[in-house]
Amino acid sequence: MNTRKVVFLFYTTFLIGTIAGSLMGFVLDWRTHLNDLMNVQFGGIAMVVITASIWTVIAQMGFFAYLTIHRFGLGIFKSVKLWSRVQIVLIGFALFDLMFFRHMAFAEEGQGMLGFAVMPLLLLGYGLIVAYFKSKDTHWLAFIPTLFFIVVVTMVEWIPALRENDMTFLLTSIVPLLVANTWQVLVLHRLHEPESKPAEEKGQKKGKTTKNKSANHKKAQPST
Repeated sequence: MNTRKVVFLFYTTFLIGTIAGSLMGFVLDWRTHLNDLMNVQFGGIAMVVITASIWTVIAQMGFFAYLTIHRFGLGIFKSVKLWSRVQIVLIGFALFDLMFFRHMAFAEEGQGMLGFAVMPLLLLGYGLIVAYFKSKDTHWLAFIPTLFFIVVVTMVEWIPALRENDMTFLLTSIVPLLVANTWQVLVLHRLHEPESKPAEEKGQKKGKTTKNKSANHKKAQPST
C-alpha cells in the first residue's frame, strides 16, 4: 500500500467519522443547536464537530496500533488459528469486563448486572455483522481479527467515555469510533489490491490481439 492510499484512508476516515459523530451530537441536542443557528451562533456546533473529530483521530490511532499488534501476535504464536483462539478469549474477557466493572462503578443499590449486559451484547452484535461482511469480501480467517478489532479495540478507545455514566457522552463518542473503525477495516483490503492489474490485463489482451492478427495474416497468404 503506497503513500497515496494511506493518505486516502486517513482523510476519508476522518471525514466519515467526523460527519457521523457531528450528526449524532446534533440530533441528541437538536433544539439547542437549531436555536444557535437561528441566532447565528456557531460555538456549540463547532464544539460538536471538534469533539467528533477527536474521537475519529483516536479511532485512527487505534487502527494502526492494532495492525502492529496483529503482526506481533502472528509472529509470537506462529499460527493464524492459535492467534485467532487467543483473540476469542480476549473478546470474552473484554465483554465481561465491560459489564462487570460498569456494574461495580455505576450500579445503584439492588440493581442487578443484567441491565449492564445490554451494551456489551450490542457491541458484540455489531462486531459480528461487520466481521461477516469482512470475511465475505476476503477470507473466513478475517472474521475473528475483525471481530476483535471492532469489539476490543473500540472498547479500549471508548474508555474515556466509559468512565462517565452519561448516555449522551457515550453515544457521541461511540458513533464516530464505530463508523471510523468499520470504514477502516472494510476498506483496507481494497487498498491492498495492486494497481498494475489493469495494465497487465491490457498487456495480455494486446498480446492476444497481436497473435490473432498474425494468425489471420498467415491464413490470408496464398498457399504455394
